Amino acid sequence: MKRAKTLTTKKYIALARVSSKAQEAEGYSLDTQVEALQAYSAKQGGQIVRLWRIAETASKAEQRTSFREMLAYAQKFATDLDGLLVCKVDRAARNLSDYGRLLELESSHGVPLIAVTQPTQDTPAGRMARGSLALMAAFFTDQLSVDVKQGLARRVSDGWFPTVPPYGYRTERISSRSIVCKESGEAANVERIFRLYAYEYQTLDGVVQKLREEGRIYTAKQPHWIRSKVHRILRDRSYIGDAKFHGGWMPGKHPPLVNRVTFDRVQELLGDKIYRPQELTFAGELIACAHCGRRITGEIIVKKTTGKAYKYYRCAGYLAPGHPRIRLRSKPKS
Repeated sequence: MKRAKTLTTKKYIALARVSSKAQEAEGYSLDTQVEALQAYSAKQGGQIVRLWRIAETASKAEQRTSFREMLAYAQKFATDLDGLLVCKVDRAARNLSDYGRLLELESSHGVPLIAVTQPTQDTPAGRMARGSLALMAAFFTDQLSVDVKQGLARRVSDGWFPTVPPYGYRTERISSRSIVCKESGEAANVERIFRLYAYEYQTLDGVVQKLREEGRIYTAKQPHWIRSKVHRILRDRSYIGDAKFHGGWMPGKHPPLVNRVTFDRVQELLGDKIYRPQELTFAGELIACAHCGRRITGEIIVKKTTGKAYKYYRCAGYLAPGHPRIRLRSKPKS
């Protein structure tokens, strides 16, 4: 419903959005868009009372939140607004569903969508032209999604990680190709973690404590180690040379940080299987847990205050939800 205008100064809301770094290079940076929107508003004798800026780094959730917030604001203050300003139609809506909401905003609340660099008249022909621009934007978005998925699948089939490599690796640009290499400091931490857990009989907490005692940091920005980080590293098949894609694993071209024997031993100690360490007499496959039926494994814990090592036996499913947290200590030899 159109409002009766009582003020001489027009009021607009505006949206500036960048979807990629390439768009900034092509002259569609956020600052450039904001300048164009402000220039249009001033030329019309108006002002922008609320502006939303969406950078290319924003997640999909953040973008949806900003879009919904903008719609809610426009509906609430519709009687005071003369339009929603964007530089181009595809800056306002990247799919037909969003474009439909903007059309509803105009037809039901009287807040028109104004693309300042793609002017169209408020006529059937003008609305068709604007709808065609929205349709093209939706097409390019869908096609980009297909191209990205195909590119990722091709990269994995070539043996590389589809996205950012895991802890212990870095990406290096060589001959226009992104090649995954070791990150020396992080790779050394990964190797040490597997060594501590597989052959020095440390628990997850013990590994964390050892890393701290040795002065090893996770990263410069996040120096502290926690159990979840250690556990994630110990479970990651990337460190034996595999690459994950769509829930499966494929052989990768990146250098492994851990040999398969060590990795398999860690998985056994974590509970997937049971390793038979000669040093832990009762940690073979001969004893089953009375609660869940899984096999008994062992671990060695070193007391920080005395340095003495103690042997414990527990179920391989000890950490499972609802499982009794029972460990039996082996009596030292007299």
